[in-house]
Amino acid sequence: MRSKIIGVAVFTASLCLVLACITVNIYFPEAAVKQAASEIVDEVRQQNTNDKDTAEPAIKGQGPVSRSGGFSLVPAAFALQETSVSNPTIRALKDSLKQRFPELRPFYDGGHVGESNTGFVEVRDDGALSLKDKAALRDLVRDENSDRTKLYAEVAMALNIEQSQIGRIEKIFAESWIDNAAPGWWVQNEAGEWAKKSS
Repeated sequence: MRSKIIGVAVFTASLCLVLACITVNIYFPEAAVKQAASEIVDEVRQQNTNDKDTAEPAIKGQGPVSRSGGFSLVPAAFALQETSVSNPTIRALKDSLKQRFPELRPFYDGGHVGESNTGFVEVRDDGALSLKDKAALRDLVRDENSDRTKLYAEVAMALNIEQSQIGRIEKIFAESWIDNAAPGWWVQNEAGEWAKKSS
């Protein structure tokens, strides 16, 4: 009887140890997040680029890049309008980011702000700005980062991603913001070092 109790105890302890060592693999739809990030950032940044609004992006030596992988009954203009991840809150946040971008752009162009590797805008150098411009810049950056924080959380909810994974969403969006930055804008690499984007 005693050996049976010891056997059950050893088995139970072993089972608990095995279960404790199992890592829970949380589903993370990386491809869907990358697509959403690319579409949202493109839409926000192409807002005031004049003739680039309607033009399809082109690859050197080729015509416009097709955004669909084949035949579609959905008109192309409608397909380009909405991202694959959307809800009323995401649309409102995109509109807010679009409206703010023309105000932020001169600060990007002047090297006063840059795109960090965490998906947020950072003030880099505001020393040459007047007090009024410094205050305006701080307000713009605060509002921009607030909207981005909300956007990342909304994307997580729309894709049923655990809130604990928002940091991964921020990193993916950071890549899109940096890829979309204009040459000469300051961007931060993975090591946290700042450099002007060359192309």
